[in-house]
Amino acid sequence: MATPPTGGTPPIRATPPTRAAITTDAAGAAPPRPAAATVWLTGLPSSGKSTLARALAGRLRAEGRRVEVLDGDEIRTFLSAGLGFGRRDRDTHVRRVGFVAELLARNGVLALVPVIAPYADGREAVRRRHAASATPYVEIHVATPVEVCSVRDVKGLYAQQAAGEISGLTGVDDPYEEPAAPELRVPAQHLTVAESVAAIHAHLDERGLV
Repeated sequence: MATPPTGGTPPIRATPPTRAAITTDAAGAAPPRPAAATVWLTGLPSSGKSTLARALAGRLRAEGRRVEVLDGDEIRTFLSAGLGFGRRDRDTHVRRVGFVAELLARNGVLALVPVIAPYADGREAVRRRHAASATPYVEIHVATPVEVCSVRDVKGLYAQQAAGEISGLTGVDDPYEEPAAPELRVPAQHLTVAESVAAIHAHLDERGLV
């Protein structure tokens, strides 16, 4: 073997990984990783979307899954700042969230998206983006009726709308186009959070996504 010149730097050689560092199955191939997906929870304000997404994320992380929750309010702060609540801006917001979700899911992260996405064409655009990259996409309709949501009124939006302080509230004085054929419809007003999460988890399990 050649000896490096005096005072020089020895060449760097890659060290092959030890057998203990390589995990393979009996056939010698790396074990498959569970498929990632975007799970979009659509529904009215105060329907329970964020509560279910956070609870589902906790269960999935306990099972060792890589999960991110793309909360609509946080995305508006950091990615959609300056957008309003007219139809065009709402669609732009939904498409931006869909882009981030598909990017995460395509790279092995389960993306949970509790975002209203009130218009069918906006949701369909997100579905098409996922289909184009063969990335699994699951639409969950959290189907809590407006009468129940307005009583919950987690953010006080229904009270503000009733008082004339805001307008354009989805499901009240702005349209909410219910999904015609979601992968799963959850009547959250009749279920506990744990029961709703179990229903979503069971659906994902049936599809081989968890």
